[in-house]
Formats: sequence, structure tokens, C-alpha cells
Amino acid sequence: MTPDWYRKAGSPFAPEKKSAVGSRGMVASNHPLASAAGVEMLAMGGNAVDAAIATAFALTVVEPMMVGIFGAGLVNYYDAASGQFAHIDNYTVAPAAATPELYTPVSDTWPDYLETIEQRNRVGYLAAGVPGALKSWCQLEAQVGRLGLDTVLQPAIRHAARGFPASAYLVDIIIAHRAPLSRFPATREIFLPGGAPPSAGQPIVRSDYARTLSRIAQEGPDALYDGEIGERVARDMAANDGLITMDDLRNYRIHQREPLRGTYRGYEVVSVGPTSSGGTHIIQMLNLLEPFDIAGMGFGTATGIHLLAEVLKMAFADRFAYLGDPAFIKLPTQGLISKAYAEQRRGEIDLERAQDYRAGQPHTFNSESQNTTHLTAADGEGNVVAMTQTIHEAFGSKVTVPGTGMILNNTMYLFDPHPGHANSIAPGKRMLSSIRCYAVDDL
Repeated sequence: MTPDWYRKAGSPFAPEKKSAVGSRGMVASNHPLASAAGVEMLAMGGNAVDAAIATAFALTVVEPMMVGIFGAGLVNYYDAASGQFAHIDNYTVAPAAATPELYTPVSDTWPDYLETIEQRNRVGYLAAGVPGALKSWCQLEAQVGRLGLDTVLQPAIRHAARGFPASAYLVDIIIAHRAPLSRFPATREIFLPGGAPPSAGQPIVRSDYARTLSRIAQEGPDALYDGEIGERVARDMAANDGLITMDDLRNYRIHQREPLRGTYRGYEVVSVGPTSSGGTHIIQMLNLLEPFDIAGMGFGTATGIHLLAEVLKMAFADRFAYLGDPAFIKLPTQGLISKAYAEQRRGEIDLERAQDYRAGQPHTFNSESQNTTHLTAADGEGNVVAMTQTIHEAFGSKVTVPGTGMILNNTMYLFDPHPGHANSIAPGKRMLSSIRCYAVDDL
């Protein structure tokens, strides 16, 4: 139903919300087969972690343009028994051979600031970062899950081996990226069979990928990070002027970080911190918006959209200036999310006029010593997992490693290709992402 206050505000839109209720748990993802994989785990007595990891693996099969085991992401986990949140950073890092001058930028100004000659940071082997997805999913399952890796992988293996119907969404994205996908034989073989995109509903079988997942079920993450699958990646990289080596894979580490916390109108917001900029700037923008009568402005009105645009521009000016890998630079995160900083900057917003914004001075308020998919799973005990995982753009780098069915990410595109900035390339550095996964609690 459309609330009365939307109508009174003269909103041009009529939003509707539908509730879904589950007594023993809930799984939400972008594909019914993936959500069903998670529900299957709950029905077998698994917890929210089992459900989330099964869903994530299934998504790598049925939504391959968005997420993969050679990808990256962030996990926010709430443990009901302890009341504690855990934030796991499994984002990709630059290979050891990467340098600030790895790519040749085509422009020093937007909108082409991130683009490089021959799109080498976007398509092909040089676009791939060292992955963290598989390692973090396996570790989370081992530490907190109940059913074990072999069990949670079974739905994904089944869909890869037996095939799944191509969704209209998948087909549309294949068509949109047909040219770069066709450059790589192992990618072309699966997603452009006979040289043409599949039709909606047509079965897609990923036999190589089913074998890869089966090996992981038996050997764990070492199958990629110190085993046969990784060796295939390293050989393919070396043969195609890529940078990732077995040493890069062996040396990859995930990080458990402290979640960021903020408040908004009586609610506590718990989100992920750097190397994601998402949580930081969500809290920053909520702080900026808090005193405004947003409901009175109406949903979708010119005034409401203008305010959101101004707040977004202000946050992204700060993002470009300050955010990067905390292992390489000192970040003013607590300053950025402070109420005092928001109060200082809020006065710059003019509700009658669009503006350009420069980065502010969050250090003054700092108290510190220094295309993607989302899924959520909750169980009957109150445990909740929120995961945002990605291979960055649709089909990542467009490269599938022959014999593995595994699509490589193109997260190197997230780095600033210009040397000397907060998010410039450095060996082993995590690139900055805007993805976020968060929880909101009533205080």
C-alpha cells in the first residue's frame, strides 16, 4: 500500500512494499535457485552461515556475470548468542608485480579518469586482482557453519553439472557484452554457444566449473590457493602477460575488521569499514540527511532528489581524496562518520542550487589512532549473514581460465590508474570498493 504521506507530498512515484515472513529462517538473493540452495541448508538443520555460503556458491553458477570464487567482497555476520558483529574483508589485492604505472590513463579528468589504453585495467588478464572470495567463504563455513563445505557446495555442483535455465537477465547481459566475451575461447564456449547468445530458458551446462567445485569440496580452498586450480591460473596468466602467480595466491590473506557504527534517528547502523568506502559514506550521508524533513519532501520529488544528489556529491569528493587501503595510508574514517563533521558540512548544501564540492577536513574530527550481488540469510536462532560479493563488472575481466570454468574478476579497474593518490596501485594493496553490507538495529 502507498502511505498517505507520499500522496500528500505530491510524489510522482507510488512505491509498494510486500512483506515476507519465515518462522525458521529466511534467505534473500537475486536468483531463486540460489535462495533455494540456502533454504535447503536451513531445512537440513544448518544455520545462517551454511545458508549464506550455499547461496553464494550457487550464485557463482546461476548468476556468473555478478559473482565468482575468483572474486571479492565483504561479509557482515551477527552472532545472536554473543550479540557481536564480525566484519570479514575478502576483497582482492594487487599482484606483487603490479606498479603505480601499470596502466596508461587516457584522461586526467572525469568521466574518463579511470579509463586506460586498450582497457587493460578492465578487460583481460591484467584486469584481475588476487581473489579473496573462496578463501573467506570456506573459512567462515569451517569456523561457524554446521554442515561442512562438501554439503553446502552440493546445490552449486548440481546446477553446474546438470545445467540451469538461462534467465532473461543473464541473456540480456551476455548480449550487452558479446564482443569482449567472444575474445576468450573458454568464456565464448559457455556463454556464446555456436557464436550466439543463449535464449531465455535455454539450459546452460558448466561441466568444467562443476569439476572445479567438486575439487574444492574435497580439498578446500587450497585447491585454488596452493593446488591444481591455482596452478592452472598461474600458467594461463604467464601465457597471456598476466601478473598473478602462485606466490600471489599463497600469500593472500583475508582480514577481520571492526565494523563501523553510526546512528540515524534512533537506529544504530552497523556496516563495513575500509577497504570498502560504502559503510563509511552511508553513515556520513545519513548524518548529513538526519535534520532534513525527507518525508515532507516526498519520494521522487525534485527537492528530494536534489538533496540526495548534493549529499552524494559531497561524500564522493571525500571518498576520492581520503579513502584507500588502511594498510597503506592513514584514513580519517572516524572524522568522516562523526556528527560534528556532518554539521559543519551541511551548511554548504543549497536546496535551491546544484553545486560542485571539494573534499572537506575530516581529520579535524578524527579520533582514530590511524555490476555485484548481495545476499542475506537469517536463521531461527537470530544469526544473520549479510554478504556483498562481486567480480566487479559484468563477467569481470571476461576471462575464463581454460579447464576450470572459473571467471576472473576485473577489480583492478577500481584502482586509480594515476600514481600518487590514496587509491593508486601498489603491490599487495587492496583496492577501494563502494560495496557495503549493513544491519540496522532499533536502539
